[in-house]
Amino acid sequence: MKKPIIKTEEEIRLMKEAGKIHKKIMEEVKRHVVIGISTWELNKIAEDMCRKYDVEPAFRGYGGFPAALCTSVNQEVVHGIPSKKVILIEGDIIGMDFGIKYNDLYTDAAITLPIGKVNEETQKLLSVTKKALSIGLQKVKEGAATGDIGAAIQKHVESNGFSVVRDCIGHGVGRYLHEPPEIPNYGNAGEGTILKENMTIAIEPIVNMGDFKVETLKDHWTIVTKDRKLSAHFEHTVVVKKDGYEIII
Repeated sequence: MKKPIIKTEEEIRLMKEAGKIHKKIMEEVKRHVVIGISTWELNKIAEDMCRKYDVEPAFRGYGGFPAALCTSVNQEVVHGIPSKKVILIEGDIIGMDFGIKYNDLYTDAAITLPIGKVNEETQKLLSVTKKALSIGLQKVKEGAATGDIGAAIQKHVESNGFSVVRDCIGHGVGRYLHEPPEIPNYGNAGEGTILKENMTIAIEPIVNMGDFKVETLKDHWTIVTKDRKLSAHFEHTVVVKKDGYEIII
């Protein structure tokens, strides 16, 4: 599987249905992101909501990952494993990455939230990362290159004094959780894969407060910043249109 997959109109319709369910589940999880809750409890809510809507959590069992929800707190970049021992406190930030499988099709999205009040620099990190996603999406249309997206994200992030993670990138999504094309959050405009109408892709800037370098913990899943400074992550699944994009989730 090397070429990006162009989805049929029916597949896109079903992915939009999945997106509506995905959004409802994430809204319920977000509602419980408060001081004192454990990441294990947040995962349980996601699992319960998947059962309620009769969808499969895309991440549980994927490569052996043990949960439905990736919960990455503070210096954790991605793939944080939910735990009863990780209790959210004021000043934390939590990245929540979540996907579902619905009618054999996948959607994928992420958000990073502050816990209570956070300091000014932390709030800037969240704002810059969220804006980077918006800026990247503005480059999405038929005929654009994946490098156009990455270059725009990188420019915005670095101009604000932060760094873009190199080891974790956006990707195609739909028939598989991860499919071509790869979509780095850095690079050069005009390079990479050319987007075509009805590709479905996940754009996901991951931004560090310090250096872009990361490492994986002994659990073989949790990726953290090497300098242990904070990291933020936002992601949408979108369908490529002739003149732009449409957000699925």
